[in-house]
This record gives sequence, C-alpha cells and structure tokens, in this order.
Amino acid sequence: MHNLPLYQVDAFTSTIFGGNPAAVVPVPDFPSDSLMQEIAAENNLSETAFVVIRGKGKFDIRWFTPTTEVRLCGHATLAAAHVLYRSGGKDLEKLRFKTRHAGTLVVQPQGEAGAYTLSLPTDKPKKVRSSKKLRGALAGIKPVEVYAGEDDLLVVLESERQVRKLAPNLHIVAKLKRRGLIVTAPGDEVDFVSRCFYPAYGISEDPVTGSAHTVLTPYWAKRLKKKTLTARQLSKRGGELRCELRGKKVRIGGSAVTYLAGQILLDR
Repeated sequence: MHNLPLYQVDAFTSTIFGGNPAAVVPVPDFPSDSLMQEIAAENNLSETAFVVIRGKGKFDIRWFTPTTEVRLCGHATLAAAHVLYRSGGKDLEKLRFKTRHAGTLVVQPQGEAGAYTLSLPTDKPKKVRSSKKLRGALAGIKPVEVYAGEDDLLVVLESERQVRKLAPNLHIVAKLKRRGLIVTAPGDEVDFVSRCFYPAYGISEDPVTGSAHTVLTPYWAKRLKKKTLTARQLSKRGGELRCELRGKKVRIGGSAVTYLAGQILLDR
C-alpha cells in the first residue's frame, strides 16, 4: 500500500476551528475495511471519508467513525466535495457520490467562496412513545414529543434554553439501540436548534450533523408549515445550516474550509 493523501476540512462553517471537522482520504480503490477503520480511529474525528474517483464528477464514498462504518454522513460528504472541487474539479457543476446504503448524494458548488448545497434522502420521522430509559438519558427532562428516524431518535424539547443546558446521560444514550439521539426545539433566532449525541459510535456530541437534518427538516417543515428553514446546531463549535424540503430530498446549504493537507505514511 502506498502513502495516501489526507485532508482535514471544517464543514458547515466558513472559518477554521468552527463547524464539524472531517478527514477526507482520496484512494484509487477502497482499502480493506480493517485498514479504513484503523485510519479513522487514528484520525479520531467524528468521521473519516474515503473517496474513489469513478469518472468526471462521479465518486464512491464510505464513512467511518473512530469505531465503526456508518450508513450516511452529511458533513464528511460536504468535506469530500470541497476537497475534490478545490483540487481540480472547479469546472464541475455537480459532484455525485455513490454510497453503499443511502443511494447517490449530490453536492453542488455555489461559486468560489466555499459554499455548497448538499442533497440527501429525506428521513420522515415516525412518532413513538417516550420510555423510562429515554427519560433517564435526558437526565429527567420531559420531552414534548419523541420520534424515530431511520437511524436516530428525535426528541423535541420546549425551548432553545433546554437544548443548550441539556447534559444527557451518555451511558444510557449508548444503550438506546439507535445510532444516536437528536434533541431539538424552536430557535430564538433561527427556525430550529438541535444537538446530536452518538456515544455508541464513539462520538459523545457531534459538532454539526448533516444527516440529522434529514429527519429534523421534515419535522420542522410540517410543524412550521414552511419548506425553507434556518437551523443552528448548538455544540461547542457550533454550525449554521440552510435546509429545504424537496419531496424525497432534503437540500442542506453550508460552507467548508480546509484546515490541513498531508500524507498518511503507510510504506514505513
């Protein structure tokens, strides 16, 4: 195995040290699952994206947390598109990423300022009952409503303040038999706010989660009776997103900036 290029990109932000950092590793073909997992664990970011070029504007992509492969990741797809666009694909109007389990994702660059629109499959939430375990995970806070998406539980709270102040019991969250826990509420300055927790996948709190907004957007679009929404993820790093419900797709607008470029030295 030869050395591999490595990029670290801050996604859903226009400045470094903000948004959600992701590693991007372009490869001629996917290495073994075990090697990709070892690289992701070494990077120790919420996601490492491995990308294979299949043709002009056509790519295969897979994502790994420090502990496992995931079905869908928005911010690392945005990061990968940023790397590929800025490193030689500036004539591309669309970048198409074929995934193993989430169809083909499309990213459209929006000029030279590092802004992009990401199209992801809509995940319509289904209302479920709250459970004693979930109330324990929420440290006693009573949810207004609880929904289940394809991957995550979505918990609606009363206010942005509750979302900001929440200190969930991550040990219990990890045992909820879902990928993770999304908490959300109406925003004071935006349409809605959220936080996302994935301890079972090696991520205590994710800074900005594109895939979570595939379930947040249809919920808030129905509740607020509007298809275009502004969102803020209230992690320590924070992130701003523009979300639009388009039938079976959720379009998420955001920016990205490269923090680091280097090599993974595998030939030593």
